[in-house]
Amino acid sequence: MTTSITQTVAQFEETLNHYLQELDKYSLEQLTKVVDEEEWSLGQMYLHLINSANNMQLRNAEECLEQSGNAALFTGEQSEGWQTMQKIGGFPPIAIKVPASPMHTPPQPESKEQIVQGLNTVLVRMKEVAAKLDGADLSYTVAHPRLGPLHALDWFNILEMHYRHHLLQKAKITSSWVTA
Repeated sequence: MTTSITQTVAQFEETLNHYLQELDKYSLEQLTKVVDEEEWSLGQMYLHLINSANNMQLRNAEECLEQSGNAALFTGEQSEGWQTMQKIGGFPPIAIKVPASPMHTPPQPESKEQIVQGLNTVLVRMKEVAAKLDGADLSYTVAHPRLGPLHALDWFNILEMHYRHHLLQKAKITSSWVTA
């Protein structure tokens, strides 16, 4: 495995461990508390991370590697948005709003165990994808709704960036508990 892949896994594990350690501090009542109807609860944010990793980032990385599903040969250039994210090493530090809908709004978690199990599943799948990336054909891509075509390594990297990005939302949610 190349150094960059190993580093991405290590950074992801560090961020994931932070999420798991922090989870111990909260009751299920706190995890499902919604302070503002326009915002998610902390538990919904956790489920968003799990669901997007499994159903988008990892699934799309696997499709690129297997050259199946939505994967297509790509010969163009990466989008400006993705190039910027690569330069800064993550998402810009801004909130990204999506319209409230059953498709975009995660459900409330049923238990803390559900969250722990989900996060651990993501880590296992990420390591499985990492093992397939070294020397992989990166000419196949799956389009991201905002960032355009991404190959397997891009999807792998965006997963780690996404978990770090949501640390800002986590801080905002938990600080809102104090003022609510």
